[in-house]
Amino acid sequence: MKSKPESTHPNAAAFPAGLSGSALRALSAARITSVAQLARWTLADLSELHGMGPKALAALQAALTASGSRFQGG
Repeated sequence: MKSKPESTHPNAAAFPAGLSGSALRALSAARITSVAQLARWTLADLSELHGMGPKALAALQAALTASGSRFQGG
């Protein structure tokens, strides 16, 4: 019997595919529910979240850039 996928973020589909569970949990804990909300953060502050690694940061930065936005101070 298949197990249910781990619930890592209530809005996981709003973020780039391939983000790790720990990165999604970090976003959820910080109450970040969309890529657009990332524009309120600095890259440095986001990188300090537990579970946020370089691969996730690069994917989130690319998604934010693709949406026409950028991190604060960036």
